[in-house]
Amino acid sequence: MARLRQYDSVTVMQMDMRRDMDMETDVLTAPDLAWREDALCAQAGPEFFFPAPGSSTREAKQLCGACEGRLACLEYALSHDERFGVWGGLSEKERVRLKRQSR
Repeated sequence: MARLRQYDSVTVMQMDMRRDMDMETDVLTAPDLAWREDALCAQAGPEFFFPAPGSSTREAKQLCGACEGRLACLEYALSHDERFGVWGGLSEKERVRLKRQSR
């Protein structure tokens, strides 16, 4: 599921989406995880969505923009307080800003 990866002395939590996609069907069809079955991110690999600090997230956001599960992914990230990576087309800072605006 989650693993730690070292980037220039900064530890970043990283989801291994490919491995998670191989989990049993009952887990994937849970209401808040069903979007992952057809998610485009599973085809790109986790490094794409969890870049090294200071790296561009533009390509990941473009892929998210074409994904039908983008809104469900964003809702999942917000409700589970995902603090790292691109989720639902938004970076960490953008999700924090969105949460603040919705209060």
